[in-house]
Amino acid sequence: MKYLLVLLVIVIAVGVWRKRRRVEHLKAQRPAPRRENRLQPPQDMVACAHCGLHLPRSDALVLGASPRPEYYCSAEHRAQGPA
Repeated sequence: MKYLLVLLVIVIAVGVWRKRRRVEHLKAQRPAPRRENRLQPPQDMVACAHCGLHLPRSDALVLGASPRPEYYCSAEHRAQGPA
């Protein structure tokens, strides 16, 4: 009787162990959730009128009227004017 009880405990322990391994294996096989790369739309690039550095229009400093504006990369270059 004692051996039957030990055998029953071993069978239950092996069953629990195998069930846990199966659940972990299924979790590992599940594909990771996809993260979408949310890229921002491309921006218009302009060249600095002084040094020629290309930078996004939103970062540039503007001098002049709207038909032919001059773009500058910094306030220092805007003060120095076009090259």
